[in-house]
Parts: sequence; C-alpha cells; structure tokens
Amino acid sequence: MNKNKTIEWILRIAVAGEFLGHGVFALQGKTQWVGWFANFGVSDINLATQLLFLVGVMDLLVALIVLIKPLKPILLWAAFWGFWTALVRPLVGEPIWDFIERFANWGAPLALYYLLKNKTAVDQTPNH
Repeated sequence: MNKNKTIEWILRIAVAGEFLGHGVFALQGKTQWVGWFANFGVSDINLATQLLFLVGVMDLLVALIVLIKPLKPILLWAAFWGFWTALVRPLVGEPIWDFIERFANWGAPLALYYLLKNKTAVDQTPNH
C-alpha cells in the first residue's frame, strides 16, 4: 500500500470512529446532550430525544459511508458537523478547552477531503 493510501485509511478509520462513537451516544440518548437542545430553543425533552436519535442515525451513516466510499460532500458535512458539535460545548457553558480538544473532530474529515480532492486532481491530469 502506498503512503497516500495508508494516510487515507488512517483518516477514514479516525473519522469513522469519531462518528460511530458520537452516533452510539446519540442513539443512547446521552442525557447531557439532550439537555443541550434547550439552549437552542428545543425545551420539549421528547422532541430533543427524537432529534438526538436522528443525529445518531446520521452520524452512523457518515461513519459507514466514510469507511465504504468516502464522498467529498459527506466529508465536508463531517468537517462542518465536527466543528459545530465541538463549538456547542462552550456555547452551552462548558470550558473553551472542550472545543479546542475536539479540533480533530473537524480536522480529520477536512484533511481526508483535501487528500481525496488532491488525489482526484492528480488522477485527472494528462499523462498520469
């Protein structure tokens, strides 16, 4: 396996692991996360639990797609979602360090996106 393919697989596994872990927590209805919805106008706990369940399903789909065939739009979504979910922490009163320690949550999908984008550009150049 060449070096770029090794890096790609490391990033794919890292992104999938993040989204699998978050997805399972969301499907379990992690109490702390359900409570965070109230900070964004969703005070009905049943609705918040249902929304969190949907987030969990989406996170699991992202993990699966990234492992099977990482699609660039999905990776951009993963970078956005990883950034947002990291940013939520200080927005709901957690220390800023909870945001900073999660830089990999958006950095890994963004790095994988650029790795694949550059690979596609190289593959499309003449005489390659």
